[in-house]
Amino acid sequence: MTVPILWKDPTKKYDPITGNACKILFNVILLHLSDESRNNLKNQEIDLFAKTHQRLLFNYINFWMHLDLCFLERAMHIYEMENSKISILTDEILKLLINNDKKFKSLSIPGSFNSYLFSRVEHCFSDLQYFYCDCNININILKGLTIMSTSIEKLELKIEYKSATDPSRIIELIEAQKNLKEVNLTCKGTVINDDPYHKAIEESLIKCADTIQYLRINWEPITKFLSHLVNLVSLDLRYLFYNDINWDYTISLPHLKFLYVKHISSGVLANIIENTNGYLSEIILDYYHGDDGGRHIRAIYQHCSNLNYLKLSLQNKDVLEFQNLLIICKLLSGLEVTGMDKFNWSELLKIMTKSPINLFKLKFINPIFDFDDIRTLKLFLDNCKNRHPISLQIISTKLWKWQIQLQQLVHLLTEYKAKGIIKDFEYIERNLFC
Repeated sequence: MTVPILWKDPTKKYDPITGNACKILFNVILLHLSDESRNNLKNQEIDLFAKTHQRLLFNYINFWMHLDLCFLERAMHIYEMENSKISILTDEILKLLINNDKKFKSLSIPGSFNSYLFSRVEHCFSDLQYFYCDCNININILKGLTIMSTSIEKLELKIEYKSATDPSRIIELIEAQKNLKEVNLTCKGTVINDDPYHKAIEESLIKCADTIQYLRINWEPITKFLSHLVNLVSLDLRYLFYNDINWDYTISLPHLKFLYVKHISSGVLANIIENTNGYLSEIILDYYHGDDGGRHIRAIYQHCSNLNYLKLSLQNKDVLEFQNLLIICKLLSGLEVTGMDKFNWSELLKIMTKSPINLFKLKFINPIFDFDDIRTLKLFLDNCKNRHPISLQIISTKLWKWQIQLQQLVHLLTEYKAKGIIKDFEYIERNLFC
């Protein structure tokens, strides 16, 4: 049973795949090549084979249902062959991997891929559920997939600004899908307003608005397409959005459960939360900007009664509003706090005594605990005697400069772990901006 499971998607096991793992996996693929293919390659002065032909216990290729051509491209470049030889080797491997009887579940294609063999086997991708490509993909490949592959549920598209080709084929592929649920759009470079490629991609998603539930996008939306995606369950926005002017304030996301934002204005953040219907259970806020007087925190405790996990940054002026959040969001079980601008951790720890009974997973980022903070932490832990044991993680860039405080902190945490109040704890020193 193990072999079919592992070889259904072998590259996933090594994600992210190392150079050594890449080479090992590629060598196993080479062992499957027929004598005819081996001879063809040797005639082209491509000899990657061991002197002794190793017998395989299984035909592992038969189990491979997730075709990752990005992996194959990387693996072949390890051998530093000429491009012409890479093309020959690619064709021989594709003959091995793709046959008329196989139906792949997922397909990943790099922009540089351009094999003529692919045009003959589109039917092998009629049951695709996942598809990844970049903006430079061969348009003939897209044309074939648009006809044969209408069952894609998850689409990932990588766009390199100013190098994108005609978007019409990828748009046709998107609009042809009958049950597109998850979309991941990544742009490398700065997107300007009214950029035709990104605008066309956004507008094509409106055609799939009834089915899309998960969206990740790392550029500032050009159109108002988000207001059409009313069935979104998860929204991930990652872009530099300092200006609220272009935001569509009419957006309504009544079914949203998961919200992840990075580099976004606090005003836009508050607007998103205020226009949900109370189903948000997880909110991850990284590097948001602007002074909204605590509006985004109020939006959370006024509209997220089912909140289970929260990550946010706090300044000293936010503490009172955050106390209200701890009192009202009674289902909160996990909390990550990043202290900003000489944050007063003692004040936070004092109000943490009012935190929900279910809260047991804590992460404090960027603390500089002095002796007063450690004493306040002890008082907080004393108030946790009748709670679920706490899992505590502390991540700091400066904590270790004060060795006496560090020793006292570790002693305190070890003591309360022995008492059963702390389940486990971890302290990490790192550059937070790596």
